[in-house]
Amino acid sequence: MEDPTMNNPHSADEYSESAISSSDHSPLHFSTRIEIDKVSDKFTQVRNEIARVIVGQKDMVDLILVALLSGGHVLLEGVPGVAKTITARLLAKTMDTSFSRIQFTPDLMPSDILGTLVFDAKKSDFEYKKGPVFTHILLIDEINRAPAKTQAALFEVMEERQVTMDGITYPMSEPFIVLATQNPIEQEGTYRLPEAQLDRFLMKIEIGYPELEDEIEILHREQRLKTIDKLAEIQKVLTGDEITAFRNIVADIAVDDSIIQYIARIIVQTRQSSMLYLGASPRASIALLKTSRSLAALKGRDFVTPEDIKQMAYPVIGHRVVVAPEKEMEGLTAEMIIKQIVDSIEIPR
Repeated sequence: MEDPTMNNPHSADEYSESAISSSDHSPLHFSTRIEIDKVSDKFTQVRNEIARVIVGQKDMVDLILVALLSGGHVLLEGVPGVAKTITARLLAKTMDTSFSRIQFTPDLMPSDILGTLVFDAKKSDFEYKKGPVFTHILLIDEINRAPAKTQAALFEVMEERQVTMDGITYPMSEPFIVLATQNPIEQEGTYRLPEAQLDRFLMKIEIGYPELEDEIEILHREQRLKTIDKLAEIQKVLTGDEITAFRNIVADIAVDDSIIQYIARIIVQTRQSSMLYLGASPRASIALLKTSRSLAALKGRDFVTPEDIKQMAYPVIGHRVVVAPEKEMEGLTAEMIIKQIVDSIEIPR
């Protein structure tokens, strides 16, 4: 018998939505579709505001927004001058939240970022003066220039979103996201981030040079603006409460069991691959699940597809694995290996 939906491109979707809304046992309801549209529309406004200053770098902006919606931290890696720092500032400008920037240097101490106890003569007691880490959006410039002691001070605040000082715990305000930058070329006077520190980042975004057309547009725009402040006219389009609400909406997106198995197979294969010395941890699989849901929401969908998983695989997994020394000598990179692993696993239908 002929399927009645075959000749009508909309009827299949209408049937699916009707079935979802009429089932009391379904984890999704028709209203979810509308809420996802709100998320997508709002973040499109953020993209448009950032695009008023940043030319190109669409992938970088999209991935940062995925991290913001997923509630995770981002490591931006690229040579100087590819808009790492200004993008973080622009994101903060589009949000009605607090923002702090810390320039990491070799002489930076943990108390410089976390805060310290100061003696109050009036109260005859010590008072905790909070450091710049207490904010909603924290930009850490050149994170690998600070010594290991200062880098380690970020462990608790990034993972548990709190600071413990003198036995007292001070929680961070939500939303809280760390955007850290580092330069992969200049290594003199830097301190390489250990694997445990890298694993605290939801994703690592590698930023390349712009294409020729984008480079020309950058010059044209600079010529037009001249001495005008590029950030002055950026509008605030997101509030902290909206971000929290959107995260709750995205967390309710149902993911098919075949997609979950697909994620698990990719992660397990990184541990079994002879090309990798260190595979991805369960934290990576959770991160891949979260980011794929956020990516689907930004695209206006209330379901996750295998393409979402493929798109997020390297940014989420790449910095969590270590290439086997012999394969590294052969010229293989983590990106190449992860692509091979993803391509070798059957896509769920």
